[in-house]
Amino acid sequence: MNTTGFIIGLATFIIIGLFHPLVIKGEYYFGVSIWWAFLIFGIAGVAASFFFTSVILSTLSGIIGFSCLWSIKEVFEQVKRVEEGRFPKNPKRMKRT
Repeated sequence: MNTTGFIIGLATFIIIGLFHPLVIKGEYYFGVSIWWAFLIFGIAGVAASFFFTSVILSTLSGIIGFSCLWSIKEVFEQVKRVEEGRFPKNPKRMKRT
């Protein structure tokens, strides 16, 4: 029995599920400046996917990398959601000018 597809599918589901709160918490504590971290980890994940010989590791590295890159967009969308009042604003974080 080949379980590769199942493993990749389950891991993708979990990764996407983990990135949702990562974006929310990242924006809450760091604001939009967190996008740089998502960019660096995204590029690293995508680049690493070229060097793994294992199909599963290569695929998961690519999924994590592209999830990080997608999270950049989501961080800026999260700012809009906070402004609309759908998520709490961090009162302790100072706004940068």
